[in-house]
Amino acid sequence: MKLKAREKSSLFFEGVITVILLLLLNLSIVVLAEEAIRNNPGLENGIFIIKKSLIIGPFHKQIWSYQRWLVGFMILIDVWVVYWRLIRRYRQYQMHHIIDELHYIAQGHFDHRIPFQLKGDQQHVVTSVNSLVDSAIQSMDDERKIEQSKDELITNVSHDLRTPLTSIIGYLGLIEDKQYHSSEDLLKYTHTAYEKAKQMKALVEDLFEYTKVRQTEAPVNIINVNLDQMLEQLAASFELEASKKDIKMLSNTKPVDLMIEADAEKLGRVFSNLIANGLKYGQGATYIKLEARQKDDKVIVRVSNDGAPIPQKALEHLFERFYRVEESRSKATGGTGLGLAIVQSIVDLHYGSVHAESNDKETSFVVELPMQREPVTKEKK
Repeated sequence: MKLKAREKSSLFFEGVITVILLLLLNLSIVVLAEEAIRNNPGLENGIFIIKKSLIIGPFHKQIWSYQRWLVGFMILIDVWVVYWRLIRRYRQYQMHHIIDELHYIAQGHFDHRIPFQLKGDQQHVVTSVNSLVDSAIQSMDDERKIEQSKDELITNVSHDLRTPLTSIIGYLGLIEDKQYHSSEDLLKYTHTAYEKAKQMKALVEDLFEYTKVRQTEAPVNIINVNLDQMLEQLAASFELEASKKDIKMLSNTKPVDLMIEADAEKLGRVFSNLIANGLKYGQGATYIKLEARQKDDKVIVRVSNDGAPIPQKALEHLFERFYRVEESRSKATGGTGLGLAIVQSIVDLHYGSVHAESNDKETSFVVELPMQREPVTKEKK
């Protein structure tokens, strides 16, 4: 840390004044000591005896002189006092610089950090302040993202609700005004309004599920789940819908009767959403395959289909809420854009991970879960 010219001058003058005061003090002590010895014959004789007895060498070199010892001792004390006062004042200047830097940051320069490299406690203060500022900035950014996320959620929900609601009101308005020519028209209008109402209901249910599982303290009912049986039941439940699209449902688990600690209802929702996603968007698929494998203390489940591949640039955004790979296609198939976001949130509740892989041969959603639901530290990517 560089001192300002004014601070250097102040430090120099303080050192000079301290030396002058110490010299005056030393002179006073010497004068008082000399006076005390002259006025006390016993003390003077004692010093003389000590002086004569402390001699060394063949030349009877004397090593005692109270004046030298006194002056030497006072010089050591003086050096220590000067050093102590100067270092104390220097540290005060360091603290003033740190406070000035804090004021600068507090004025809105949040990208600034205290650049000093000091020693001892002062450096701890600098490091703590910089860490505190980093933490505060990160909290502000997180808060800003949360607010932005809430605004986006409201905007997307409003948009997705408004479209079917407009159709419902429009068709019911035609019926209300009796602007139909036959019972077939009437049935057509009511059927369209009914389908749009179901679309709204699906969005509301997905939104409710998403907000519920996004809560950090969302209730999780952990039990032992037979993953083999769960995947077989899910494959069977989607078999009729899949057969209408000439898609085969396949299920395979190794080892058989693979057990995992999880919330059965929420875990079933994960794989149901992934299967439904494959049925809706896996154009040209001939199969949807559910595979579960144990790997050490984890279970890896792959939900795969051989339909149209997902663009590579879209893979990292798939689990964002309301994200649609192809906007028009998603709306045409009735997707809410929340299915995969719900999957991500439920997997997070189980301290697992999920990602997508896609190429010309196969598209897979890979879910990795611990066999026992225990909190683990997830590395940041």
